[in-house]
Parts: sequence; C-alpha cells; structure tokens
Amino acid sequence: MDRNDGRTKYILRGEGAGSVFVIDEKTGNIHVTKPLDREEKDEYRLIATATDRQTERPLEPSSQFIIRVQDINDNPPVFDEGPYSATVPEMANIAWLLQLLHYGCY
Repeated sequence: MDRNDGRTKYILRGEGAGSVFVIDEKTGNIHVTKPLDREEKDEYRLIATATDRQTERPLEPSSQFIIRVQDINDNPPVFDEGPYSATVPEMANIAWLLQLLHYGCY
C-alpha cells in the first residue's frame, strides 16, 4: 500500500523492538543494532505495521514474524594434546576440513 509519497509510516513492536531491532519508519527496513547471541536469547517475536502517517490508521494487516538466532561456535578451539599435524589436499571442500578439525581424522 506504500505509494512512496511519504504518507506511510512503519512501526515495529515486540521483543527487542526499539533496542535490538529498529525499523526505518519511512522505508520499513529493519536493522539489528548489536550482535545477537543465541546463548542470551534464541528467538524474537516482532510485529510490523504500515500506518497512514496522518491518521495513524493501519494501511494493511500487521505482519508477525519470528527471528530465530542460529548458534555459531564463538569459543576459541582448545587442543588438549599436541602437537598435531595434518595434510590437507589442494582444493579440499570445507566439509572435509571441518570433519578433520572436529574428529581429528588425519
């Protein structure tokens, strides 16, 4: 319903709205303000609404969505024994390298 005439205002509500997530009220683009940590919070439930800037009435039904934070291994590797040695073939794919590191298959 946005005609790009400046009359549409986008509003964001829900967990983390205005602090973790901000919305550009003119474009509706949502941005994250800080890195997300799954150990801190694994999902956020948000509601975005497009309203008429003058009347504050919704222009269409609100959109509800869930942002699920994926876990990454953000801990440094720890090697209990060593030294380790490995041979990596040229052009090895990443899955093979990860298996090598994870299982110590060398």
